[in-house]
Amino acid sequence: MPERRTVQKARRDKRAGKSPTTQAGEFVHEEIRKVRRGQHGARSPQQAIAIGLSKARRAGVPLRPPAKGKAKARTRKSAKYAYEAGQGKRKTRRRPRVSRAVSQALKREPRGTASRAALSKQARSAASRRSASARSATARKAAKTKGAAGRSAAAKKAARTRARRRR
Repeated sequence: MPERRTVQKARRDKRAGKSPTTQAGEFVHEEIRKVRRGQHGARSPQQAIAIGLSKARRAGVPLRPPAKGKAKARTRKSAKYAYEAGQGKRKTRRRPRVSRAVSQALKREPRGTASRAALSKQARSAASRRSASARSATARKAAKTKGAAGRSAAAKKAARTRARRRR
């Protein structure tokens, strides 16, 4: 079950006109926080991200399942189920035994997968799979949905970072 704060943040992103992936990002952040706090672990950063995306879909974020050829058939099937559940197109059945087994299995997984280094490596490898123009277009859209105050704050932060790195 996602935290209420996470759902509120995702709704705020939706109202601001941000993309479904940005809205889902709030759920991924929550998952990474949980791993870092030691509530459970993850085998890899990708697993932590996948759990977050699944929670987002189930919570009603209109994040479509991956297209054919983009992910394994099993992953696509799972994402489709979560998406339909979130959009109210399918009834979900509670499965306490399965839920408990998943929780226990995740508790045995390592916590280091949500470390700064691991997530940085994952982000770099994900970005390298996309073209420069795709990355640029995403950055432009992000700047557009930020708003004047957000852009100003981001510019100030960037200037501070540059100044710190120059030293």
